[in-house]
Amino acid sequence: MPGERLDAEWVRLWWQQADAALTTLMESFLPTHGFPPGHNAVMLATAASHQATSALVDLTPIPSDLTTLYWVISEASLPDVDSGYFIHSPATVAGHLREYGPVPIDGEWIALVFASDGGGRLFAIGDSGQVWKSTTASWSDDFDIAAASLQEFLEQIGQRIANQP
Repeated sequence: MPGERLDAEWVRLWWQQADAALTTLMESFLPTHGFPPGHNAVMLATAASHQATSALVDLTPIPSDLTTLYWVISEASLPDVDSGYFIHSPATVAGHLREYGPVPIDGEWIALVFASDGGGRLFAIGDSGQVWKSTTASWSDDFDIAAASLQEFLEQIGQRIANQP
């Protein structure tokens, strides 16, 4: 998939599938786990998130796949999927970029943190389109490849939602 760009229509379809799988998961969560779920949702983009995406683009040359993602969804909060997954809003990404700068990943001209897991590990997307995961809960430690593309990253999350007991 490297070299292919993320398609907005594909992201919309992914959102629909993830939303349906989350509905099923939330209906069975309490009986399965014995406690109520947190707030699990993938939020569609709004006029405000579109403005925040434009501001992020003005701040730095972000990878085009991230722009496409943010044009369709604004963020995701999935605390009950595995150890948790969180796709940060474009405003949060911009704030983190101002505070911490891009993460240093060999071979990437720029890599922006756009997501995290429930253990504090960070996900960054590089200008290559690859998604990287920090080895620890740190902006300055090593990052390993988590997915060859943002689409693959989203597919992985979608499968985790669908396969969650």
